[in-house]
Amino acid sequence: MIEIGTQVDLPHPADRVWRAVTDPALLARWFAGAEAVPDRPGRWRVGTAGLPGFDGDVEIAAVRQRAPELLVVRCVEGTRHTELTFVLTTTAEGCRVTVRETVQQGDWSAGQGARREECYRQSLAGRLPALLDWLAFREVDLRRDSAAPTAVLPVALMADVARPSTRGRTGWVVVGSGTAALALGLAGWALLPPEREEPTGAAPVAPSVRPTATPSPSRSVVSARPTSAPPSRSAPPSRSPSATPSRTPTPTPAVAGPLDARYATVSTRVFGYTGEVVVANPGATPATGWTVVVTLPRGSSAAEVTGADWRQDGQSVTFTGPAVAAGGTQAIRFDVRTADPVTKAPQGCTLDERPCAGL
Repeated sequence: MIEIGTQVDLPHPADRVWRAVTDPALLARWFAGAEAVPDRPGRWRVGTAGLPGFDGDVEIAAVRQRAPELLVVRCVEGTRHTELTFVLTTTAEGCRVTVRETVQQGDWSAGQGARREECYRQSLAGRLPALLDWLAFREVDLRRDSAAPTAVLPVALMADVARPSTRGRTGWVVVGSGTAALALGLAGWALLPPEREEPTGAAPVAPSVRPTATPSPSRSVVSARPTSAPPSRSAPPSRSPSATPSRTPTPTPAVAGPLDARYATVSTRVFGYTGEVVVANPGATPATGWTVVVTLPRGSSAAEVTGADWRQDGQSVTFTGPAVAAGGTQAIRFDVRTADPVTKAPQGCTLDERPCAGL
């Protein structure tokens, strides 16, 4: 039995994620469009043709569901039959999304399963959080403390989502003055390239040189009593002392010093930012076994990590990685999703329990 899967933590409640998964209009915003199959009740066709790891569109039918915790669907893609399981688990910060797909009939070609798994991961960790942030934005009472609504969000922000309801509601969202720019930033967040901010390196400090004391020349002592001159004799030639060869000092092997780490926020978004920790090895030997721990604000989650292995436990994200070459660096970059539009940096950062620079 062939199985693929992925998992991501999101700072959003399970019911909001469930809505984004089961509403066809919302599903189209972060994964692929879905439409009902004519004359086949309960069947939906998902437009996955062209997505990495897919041979064409997939026809799905629900097998089991328990809102907002579990959804199991049977997928038919040509002659291949698979079962896709979607599990939502509530956490202290939001919820954990686990996706697992198992082949029941047929097979995947070489590398197709890995590409399909990566497609799921990028959709869950990248595009889905952007949509969830937009849904959270709609739920905020933007008219609080204002006299009257003065602006209307353009319908283009959710052209495929804001459908008129059967009760005559238009699907437009009325907001207070000054919030349209915030909503536009949400809509284009996932399409903007990250703005890299190079961390400012500390200027090198010249080593202090301690002056060596110059010994004062010795004074010759002259006797006050004259001495009688000895009888004149031919003085034997004095022997010149042979020069003692100088010894070349044996170089002392360099001892690797402690690693250094510096944090920087390289780009920001409305509900998140991209952080980077650069681990530097100033020593003369490779350094292994290092650990970087970044403490995020409550309700935040990390994703899209490059440069290190990682795990998140509550607010703490632990990074471990390869050996850092002598005089070299190792960069760790990660995205942070947060419901707080103000905070754009972690609460703390340590390298082997020593504080990182830059915070």
